This record gives sequence, C-alpha cells and structure tokens, in this order.
Amino acid sequence: MNEGKHLMKHPRHTTMTLALLGSLALAAPAFAQQQPQQAPARHYQVAPGPLGTALSAFAADAGVSISGAASLYAGLHSRGLNGNYQVADGFARLLDGSGLIAVDQGGGHYAVRRLPSIADAATLPGISVRATAERSTSTEGTGSYTTPATASATGLVLSLRETPQSVSVITRQRMDDQDLLTVRDVLRNTPGIAVNQFDTERSTFSARGFDVDNFQYDGVPTTYKVQYSGGESEMDSLIYDRVEVTRGATGLLTGAGYPSASINLVRKRASARQFEGQWSLAAGSWSDYRGTLDLATPLNGDGSVRGRVAGAWQDRKSFTDGYSNQRQLAYATVEADLAPGSVAMVGASYQKNDPKGSNWGGFPLWYSDGSRTDFDRSVTTAPRWAAWATEQTNVHATLEHALGQGWKAQAQAMYSKHTEDTPLVFLAERPDRITGLGMLGYPNRYIGARDQSSADVKLSGPLTLGGRQHEVIVGANYTLQHAEFSVKEALDPEPIGNFLAWDGSYPQPAWGEPVLSEKYTTKQYGAYGAARLNLAENTKLILGGRLSRWDKERIGFDGSARFAFAKSKFVPYAGVVVDLNDTYSLYASYTDIFRPQENQDRTGAWLDPLTGQSMEVGLKGELAEGRANGSIGIFEIKQDKLAQPDGAHRVPGTTTQAYYAARGATSRGIEGELSGRVAPGWNVTASASHFRARDREQQDINTLSPRSTARLFTTWKVKPGLTVGGGVNWQSKFYFDDEGPNGKERVTQEAYSTVSLMATYQLSRQLTAQLNVENVLDKKYININTYAQGTYGAPRSVRGTLTYRF
Repeated sequence: MNEGKHLMKHPRHTTMTLALLGSLALAAPAFAQQQPQQAPARHYQVAPGPLGTALSAFAADAGVSISGAASLYAGLHSRGLNGNYQVADGFARLLDGSGLIAVDQGGGHYAVRRLPSIADAATLPGISVRATAERSTSTEGTGSYTTPATASATGLVLSLRETPQSVSVITRQRMDDQDLLTVRDVLRNTPGIAVNQFDTERSTFSARGFDVDNFQYDGVPTTYKVQYSGGESEMDSLIYDRVEVTRGATGLLTGAGYPSASINLVRKRASARQFEGQWSLAAGSWSDYRGTLDLATPLNGDGSVRGRVAGAWQDRKSFTDGYSNQRQLAYATVEADLAPGSVAMVGASYQKNDPKGSNWGGFPLWYSDGSRTDFDRSVTTAPRWAAWATEQTNVHATLEHALGQGWKAQAQAMYSKHTEDTPLVFLAERPDRITGLGMLGYPNRYIGARDQSSADVKLSGPLTLGGRQHEVIVGANYTLQHAEFSVKEALDPEPIGNFLAWDGSYPQPAWGEPVLSEKYTTKQYGAYGAARLNLAENTKLILGGRLSRWDKERIGFDGSARFAFAKSKFVPYAGVVVDLNDTYSLYASYTDIFRPQENQDRTGAWLDPLTGQSMEVGLKGELAEGRANGSIGIFEIKQDKLAQPDGAHRVPGTTTQAYYAARGATSRGIEGELSGRVAPGWNVTASASHFRARDREQQDINTLSPRSTARLFTTWKVKPGLTVGGGVNWQSKFYFDDEGPNGKERVTQEAYSTVSLMATYQLSRQLTAQLNVENVLDKKYININTYAQGTYGAPRSVRGTLTYRF
C-alpha cells in the first residue's frame, strides 16, 4: 500500500521510462524471435477503480488474458482509460504510476510484474486476475464490495453507473466477510430483497412487492418453484464468484417473469496460471461443523489449460428440535485457451442435502380458542424420520471467441437436474390450549425429479454510425424444463394426539402406491437484441426487445387439473443514461411484463396471464475514485391479473390454495444503495427500500412482503492483519389475513432488526481466523406462510472459521 502511494507521486515521464526499461529487460528473450504484427489501435473505455478489476476489464475487451498474484494489486487503483489504444499501450496506461508492468508472453497472454528498479518484495498468494468477458466482472481476489461492470440487465458489459436499472452485486469478499454460506443467506442480505422462510428447507424471495422466480446460472435462465424447491434456496455459495441481482422487470434476457428481480449466480472460473488454493474449517452453534477446499492450477506448461476443483462438507444440527442436515458439495471446471481470444470452459457441480427432522409448513399461529400461540423457538412439527432430501446436478459449457475489432461471440449450454425424496407430515388445524388436542396430520411421501436443458448464443460488439461508436448485442436462447413428481399417501397414519407434548416420536406409516402429484413440460425460447446508442458525449440510449414463445403442458394430482398454454409475446426495452459530470448520471428505463400463471380460483378455473409495465428513473454515481457505487431510484410497476391468495378458499376437490386475479395492481417505491470501498481499509454496503403495492380498490397486495427494508454491513481494517465489522438488517412489519377461530383475522410480525458482528485476524502469512456472530441481540421473530403458519427465525449464533491460503 505505501509503496503504491509513493510511486503515484513520481512524475509521469519517469514512470513511463521505468516501464519501458523494465519491459526490455523482462521480455528480452521474446525479441530473439520474430515479433507478430501489432493489432491496430481501437477504442477502449475502462472505468476508474481498483487496479485488478480495471486490468480484467481491459483484457476482456481486448480478447487477451493476463495473470499476476492478487497481492500485486492490493490497495492500488487505476484512473481507467477512454480512447484509442493498442493492447500494450492500454496496459501501460492502466498501470501508469503503479510500479508494475504488463509483459507480453506471446499467444495473447500478458503477465504483470514489478518494475526491475524496485526491490521485489515477497507476495502473498492470491487469485489470478480474470481475463475474459466473464472475468472482466469477476470480484474474487479484489477485496471489494462492488464490481466495475455487469451484463445482467441488458447483456452488454456496462458499469453499474451505465446500467439504467437497479443492480446489486454481492461479491465474493462480502460473502466471505459475512459468512453467507447459502443462496438464502446471500439474498437475506441483498438490497431490496425480502426472504420468507416457509419451513426448514424452503424459502420464498420477493422484491418490490412481487415474488422472485427467475434464477440464472452464469446468465442462463431457470425457473424457481417453491412447491418443490427443497434444494434451490439451500444451494451452497462456495462455488460462486458473485451474485448479481437486477431489480425490476428483466424480460429482455430471461423471458417471462414477475417484475421483481432476477438473480444471477456467477460461478468461479479456472483462471489461475500458477497453483493456488485454500482450505477452511469451521465450527458453530448447535454442533455446526463445516470444511471446504478450493484448488486452482494450470494443467499444462504454459497455463493455456487450467483446472479448478472445490468442495464443501457440512454437518449441522439446529435450534429446531430434532433437526439435522448433512450437506455435500463438489465442483470442477476446466478452462482452455484455444487460440488468442478464444476460451472454452466446461464444468459440473453436485450438491446433496440430507436433512432429518424436516418441517413441512410451520407451527399453528392460534390456539383453538382464538388466542395467539407463543412457543419456544425450538418448536417443531416434524417427526424424526421426516426428510426433505434433495440432490442437484449441473453440467455446463461455454465457448467465447473474440472476432476482432471488439466483436465477441459466446455460446452456452447447461443441463441441470433436481431430485427429491421427501417423507413428510403436514400438521393442520389448531390445538387446544390446555390439552393440545385438535391437530390433524397428513403424512405424504413425495418422490420426483425436475430437469432442464438450456442453450444461449449471443454476439456483441461496437458499431460506427453517424461518426459515433455504438454497441450492439443480439442473441437467442432456449429452455426446456420437465418435471414429474409422485406422492405416496399414508395407509395407516396415527393420530397426532397432544401437540403440546410433541417430541418427534410420531411413527412413520406404511406408504401406498405412488400416484401422480404433478407433471409438466415447459418450453421457452426467444430472440433478443439491444443497441446502446451514443447520442452525445454524455448521453447513451439503449433500445431493445425480446420476442418470446412460452409453451406449457401440466397435469395435476392423479391426472386432474390439466393445463395447456401457448403464447408468443414481444417485450420491448428502453433505457437512457445521461452523464451529469465525471461522477454522477441520471437514468431511466421502461419495459413490459408478461408471465403465464399456474393458479386456479375457487371455482377451479385457471387465471389469465399477468401483464403490465415497469418504469424506473434515478441517479447513479461512481464515488471514491471509482471504488464505490451509489444509486437512488424510484419505480412504478403496473400490472393486471396478478394472482393473490383467496383467504381460506381452496381449489375444489383439493387442499390447494385458491387464488383470485387482482385488477390494476400497482407498486410504487424508492430504493437507494451505496457499496464499495469508501476509504482505504473501509468497505461498506448500505441500502434502503420502500414500496407500496395495492390493487385497483386500493387494497394492499402481497402483504407477506415487508414494505420497507434497510441493510447495513461494513468492515474496517484496524491494522495490518486485523479487520472488524458488523451490520444491521431491518424490515418493517408484514401480515397475512386468514380465517382464524374467531373468523377473519390478521396475524402480524411487527418491524424488527437483527445485528451481526465479525472479526478477522491474520495469524500468519497464510492462516486467518474469523469469528461471526449473528442476531447478536437474540431477537425473536417469525416468518409467516400462506397457510397462516409460522417459522421462527434463528436465535443468536456464533461461528469460528480457520482459513489457510497457499
């Protein structure tokens, strides 16, 4: 850090001279061979920010690769660049004043070295700089709480300030600092996202008042369905470089969906050109033990083929009586430079969740006399044998190719499979306050699988028109998802008896023959395109759209509730960004909404598709010399025929919740966020959001989503080797209206906050100890599901982690 600051004071011509001399000295062997002809200069634009991320972004745009120990860039920042450069000149510009140079290794690869006139200090092991289009947005090894760029909103790689939508990025550093081990943990700490835990294995997510059902893996869309989602919310976060959350409608890239948010899980890549890795061991409250391993290495002499493997094992109990879970994760990926600017990647992951004592639903919120229950947080409705066992397998491949003159092509393919075997018991009704009698049990065993095949191809690059350079992306994707789940009903279930004395010893019944529970096939395919038009030096207009086709066939319980739907729809997209100065920009965006709905009303009729519009305007800024990003925006979402739970009504002949179509549903709100390194050694992420969602009759909709949330987490490097931090998550009240013992009643969780603390201490050059404390004040609160049942949030917990890096 001090060395970098000192070098920044050197006159520009002195530093450039040192860089030239260093290049001659370090690259001397290369001059013995015939040099390839330099590629012509072309236009590059790299935002100011951390030096490592700036180099990554430039390398990606230039179609070359670059490597160097992460410690070389620690504390250093680049002024960025904006102009015409050859590759070598661009690197020299970005590295100007840093005391580093980029040495051409041949074959489109550059290596970062210290200048020979500076004493070579020992460097800490680290993660190599990423160098393809995906690497240009990589956060691993940067130590940052923000990213210089993202492609999650439009497909174009843009800085957050250049993107005319609200985008939040949970970086690898933040996941590590906050000890966010699952996707649910990550989203619970994401700006504008509310998490409602249905039971021990399932959670739902919402944003701006609407459910989130669009997930992506490296930009390839998939659909999340809570009824059979025992594994998605519990996916381990170890294998992800970052999680990108684009709020608002995202139909341009994902197709049909709610105007809430899209969640893009971006995997780690095999980019290391030297052997590196880490292992960790952790122990926490309620006998929670975890171990991880993450190794990356070149697989040949010149590092053009690279591999990476990662794995996690966790065995934990819980504050919930009788619950335990063993989770296993394995991940492997290989990356190969086929030619300069061409990279191929293949990978696979496997996760197994093996819980015992799984709840199906929650505990009753009322006693039979109409009074509210208040159980100990250890309460459970599960027998010891109940298990929501799931397995997820994912195989993916990507080919990226630089076509020249800034144009790039990318093709992706993915196959995923989710299987489950879930012997469970659902407890309904309400117990007597004194005797505990009155609860009814519904044991069922669900067995099934859901698989998806996806493909995406895209082409992007610059285009000169009217004397100005613009950017264009065109692409197409296809998704085929098939699911089939069967249920075995209990042949001889025992009565529940006294629920107040429930200890999980309820016997497992004999199971009948399997009967179809649900079977469906969904196809979604479409073509999309967008152009970023350079209208003026300070004004960029993005125009685009997607033509989608959505086909679905579904068969319900035992062959009933048949559903077939096919629809083509064009979804337009428009956005504009106006730079006010070098720091701040105004933005606005508009898009349409379309989503078929699989809900039935109280008569058994299927609801019509959801339609509407989403609009957003706001202000964004790149602060602290590009090391932090800030934004504030207001939004309005108008939609019609939104499915809403219809009180205690059920679909005729079933126990399925009935819905009605809300007319003229509108959500209006405001969101603000600040993320990044606001000062040396000080990382912070702070956000606040508020919305109001009502139907045409001014009745609140989606009342299980808290109307206001605020998130804060920050870390401070007190001294070399010691970092401390903490945060607060606050949310306003939420409620649900249902038929209670005394008629229609409202159950409410009042506003509450939880506090977290962390500290990290470097025991040696390679060994680090970390302590995380969650819910420091031990706040007691509940989650409420659509059956008017409750699940308690976790009490105070502590986890200690040892991490060894090499």
